[in-house]
Amino acid sequence: MHFDVEGDDYFVDLLFFHVQQLRYVVIELKTTRFDSRDAGQLGFYVALVDNRLRDKGIHGPTLGILLVSSKNETVVRYALGGTNQPVAVSRYELSAADAATLPAEETLAQIATTRDADGAG
Repeated sequence: MHFDVEGDDYFVDLLFFHVQQLRYVVIELKTTRFDSRDAGQLGFYVALVDNRLRDKGIHGPTLGILLVSSKNETVVRYALGGTNQPVAVSRYELSAADAATLPAEETLAQIATTRDADGAG
């Protein structure tokens, strides 16, 4: 989902709305190991969705989920220690069969580079 913040473009990887809990759910996907800077990015997106989309009289606080390829639990604990936002970091694991069905990382990077060069964002 695209957000324009005073002329700067930001793209949330996945944005859902949980109909039972009446809250937005921001999901950021990383193909790399967790880095403490990822927590800042996720917090930024959660705050952005909270401000731009959430009706505070109706909706619960926006939830942020960061999916990473691997993580150091202690680093995650420190990175999230100062936040009051409902955020979580989890790792994902693809089976060999699932991984074989996905495009190569180089192909995705080339597509992203082409898209950015075309101004498609």
